[in-house]
Amino acid sequence: QVQLVESGGGLVQAGGSLRLSCAASGSTFSINVMGWYRQAPGKQRELVATISWLGSTNYADSVKGRFTISRDNAKNTVFLQMNSLNAEDTAVYYCYASRVSPRNDYWGQGTQVTVSS
Repeated sequence: QVQLVESGGGLVQAGGSLRLSCAASGSTFSINVMGWYRQAPGKQRELVATISWLGSTNYADSVKGRFTISRDNAKNTVFLQMNSLNAEDTAVYYCYASRVSPRNDYWGQGTQVTVSS
């Protein structure tokens, strides 16, 4: 099993910044992709950004140029730097990890990000 613990959410004014962190523990060997998804009230969970073990990144169009994902493989931690936040970024943000062998996906408990306009 893999446990994911997020931190860094909160309330911020529009135009501000937040940095989310997610630490993985447990059976973290062979974790490849880590990333962030978000779910706003009344909407489906959507991809925000992912990063592979080798550092390849993927971003949702809505956050490109504003958000930056990074990871520290030695500490099994993934980060999401969020700049120029706007009200549409308000959501619960979930950390995600995908293990290759045995194949399984893991989710954190979620952290609330609220952007006031």
